[in-house]
Amino acid sequence: MMTVVAGEHGTDPKRDRMVIAASSLGTVFEWYDFFIYGTLAPVIGKLFFPAENEVAQFLLALASFAVGFGFRPLGAVLFGYLGDRLGRKYTFLVTITLMGGATAGVGLVPTYAAIGIAAPILLITLRILQGLALGGEYGGAAIYVAEHAPANRRGFYTSFIQASVAGGFLLSLLVVLATKAAIGTEAWIAWGWRIPFLFSILLLGISLWMRLKLKESPVFRAMKEKGELASNPLKESFGTRRNVGLILVAMLGIAAGLTVIWYTAHYSALFFLQNSLRVDETVAAVVVGTSVVISLIWFVLFGWLSDKVGRKKPIVIGYAATLLLLFPVFHVIADAANPALAEAGRRAPIVVAGPDCTYNPFATKGQETECGRLLDYLSKKGVSYTKVEAPVVALTVGGRPVAEPTPVKLDRVLAAAGYSFEKVRPPLPNLLLILLAIVLMGVLSGMTFGPVAALLTELFPARIRYSSMSIPYHVGTGYFGGFLPFISQYIVARTGDPFAGLWYTFAVVAMALVVTLIWLPETAGKRLD
Repeated sequence: MMTVVAGEHGTDPKRDRMVIAASSLGTVFEWYDFFIYGTLAPVIGKLFFPAENEVAQFLLALASFAVGFGFRPLGAVLFGYLGDRLGRKYTFLVTITLMGGATAGVGLVPTYAAIGIAAPILLITLRILQGLALGGEYGGAAIYVAEHAPANRRGFYTSFIQASVAGGFLLSLLVVLATKAAIGTEAWIAWGWRIPFLFSILLLGISLWMRLKLKESPVFRAMKEKGELASNPLKESFGTRRNVGLILVAMLGIAAGLTVIWYTAHYSALFFLQNSLRVDETVAAVVVGTSVVISLIWFVLFGWLSDKVGRKKPIVIGYAATLLLLFPVFHVIADAANPALAEAGRRAPIVVAGPDCTYNPFATKGQETECGRLLDYLSKKGVSYTKVEAPVVALTVGGRPVAEPTPVKLDRVLAAAGYSFEKVRPPLPNLLLILLAIVLMGVLSGMTFGPVAALLTELFPARIRYSSMSIPYHVGTGYFGGFLPFISQYIVARTGDPFAGLWYTFAVVAMALVVTLIWLPETAGKRLD
């Protein structure tokens, strides 16, 4: 049996700083590559998924974004096997190379107008490669840092990996904003949107240079020297009832819960401001980007705190607080971002009645029913509405029926009722309130995300750690979190309620709270050999 334990074989501050910096920066760059696609979803929708329906364009772009997440578990299986058999270092060198190449490829793919249906096919193929790469990246970086860390600082060391996920999202926003500002709107739409994707070539070069300087983790080297490597890590991961139980807890209690909070705090907030509240896109990106900068603190803070109070306690408290604060926080954002629109919704609510109010957001040739056409109009406007069953089709605004509600007439009626669809720039006090609300969501994300790299590393045996950790993490984050932007925006489009998409987050977090509270063991300080 090995006796080598990370952190107990002698510490080297210079080496540890390099380990953290190289692993974290590589993770920032890899998540940048992945998030840049989601950040540019509205542009990609128009260029690669042409449709008369802008709602359908946006949803199809988000669906292709989710495809990458759908393939993350397969990447976790593949690279988890390699990580347990060949080593942590070389595996995440391969993953970052694959990710950087696929991202640069997105910047080179011709649009639908140039090559037709081949354009979205190529785009989705590259998204699949990105998903496979990301499936191996997080587990490798987290394990590599944890296996170098002193036992009493493992949460703090690995918290920088957690913060790197938010760092990748922040970098994607900054590069988009800087490129737009540098080349102008016309050039951005024509060709400039490709620059953020091609920028990943530079990031890949930096990351490879740093990671090539690293040595293999001490725990893996000790296992290799003792001949204790798993012959089939995937089979061993599912070989005992106890490990299968831990995998399920990690997937449903940890990965699913933390990831929906993270995406709600960042992507949902961004889409909520831009789409539902009609906030200027650049203003919305700056506010969310600023909140991400501030939120980086919380990941490190709660990672450090988990070394003192344990991993489980901050996560459980964070889940419970999310259930209490989720809807109030987004109502604060709505009232501050576009007070006139919020007031119009309260003073003059829109009600659509009819015998068959079926609405298909993906319809490209128009809705089949009169009621569906009304809902389509309102959804494209981003207007909140309520549906009721009735024998005949009718629409009321503030309780007053609108006879023959054609688009032109509805535009006049809604304008008279105080609904404005122009892009808005909230005043500074309101922006600060919005920022505070999103930062609060960032605190909740930090509580639930900060301790997790250390927790998952400690949860599984060393010989099957890469596989056992990566698979549930990427199933949970890939399917519960990766599909959140699409599912939540689809719910909003179908219901007409800009807050309805939050129920998806609420349900997943409630499940995660129950699983974590009952079945998650405390792991802080556990030996990693």
